[in-house]
Amino acid sequence: MYDLSCASVTKKFGAFTAVSGVSLDIPSGSFFSILGPSGCGKTTLMRMIAGFETPTSGDIRIKGESVVKVAPNRRNVKMVFQHLALFPMMNVGENIAYGLRCRGEAKADIPRKVARVLERVGLPGVEEKRISQLSGGQKQRIAIARCMVLEPDVLLLDEPLGALDLKLREHMKIELKQLQHQFETTFLYITHDQSEALVMSDTVAVMNGGRFEQIGSPRELYDAPVSGFVAGFVGDSNCLSGRLVETRGDLASVDLHGGGRVVGRLSGAGRPGDAVEIFLRPEALAIGPGAAEAELVGIVDSLLFNGANSRILVMTVHGQLVEVADPSAASTVAKGDAVKLSWKPELARVFPRRAG
Repeated sequence: MYDLSCASVTKKFGAFTAVSGVSLDIPSGSFFSILGPSGCGKTTLMRMIAGFETPTSGDIRIKGESVVKVAPNRRNVKMVFQHLALFPMMNVGENIAYGLRCRGEAKADIPRKVARVLERVGLPGVEEKRISQLSGGQKQRIAIARCMVLEPDVLLLDEPLGALDLKLREHMKIELKQLQHQFETTFLYITHDQSEALVMSDTVAVMNGGRFEQIGSPRELYDAPVSGFVAGFVGDSNCLSGRLVETRGDLASVDLHGGGRVVGRLSGAGRPGDAVEIFLRPEALAIGPGAAEAELVGIVDSLLFNGANSRILVMTVHGQLVEVADPSAASTVAKGDAVKLSWKPELARVFPRRAG
């Protein structure tokens, strides 16, 4: 049995379809993320799961039971919002106890349950602190504790790290993953930040235009995208456009716009003359000569230093700016140098050109 399942869930607002035929199954105790750009329908889907919106069609099941006709307060799911919605007039203990009191929990049991959940989020003994006395990361953990004290079947997290500064966001990604393991509760996380989804999740669904383009592990999405949208949205990629010339097995030869011919791995159907896009990860490119059809020539445009994530920007002779992550070459090239870029053909992904 899955903690959460959606079967062909659709939501229409008049003539506009926000979510179209979405299906998913989330195993118990897993960290599942929905990743997509703003407006793709991920928040609408989460609101339907929480009960704040009603699907136009389809079914939503929690622990195998349909909840489409169940009121939000009767569903055993809890939600953490981006702005947390902690009560500033209450101290930490009162914030966490609020849901227990609303549920009619015995007064004698509430302090023990509050203390226990604070221990589990790594903040023991802070019951008397005011919300204003907490750091951003502590507020995140209190918001989660307030939900987890109610022992939900599924915890919904709606971009909860969006309001944090970059350094704290990086730290909280690790904290959230550790908390999910600590509680062994199913987390459903929505985000437009692919780094958050890749780092924390067991499984990621990439959403676009109200539909799921691909569901898989972070590594599957990164190494084996099934569409040009997934290849371009998940991780960093260089995108080169051109026309398909011929195919040899699963390899395709492409004439680039602006001149030059390159080869890559064909993903999906394609016929000679079709407009295509080639996606190349920065780390798949090396500074140095390669095979005739797995090589680009250009001039170093700039060097971007960012420690282990440093990049070399190369302007090809065909007028396309390409990002390269080649640590061995980062200290040996300079702006203005003429260079050759090479790659293994199987690491270049060729997809049909995306509309628009």
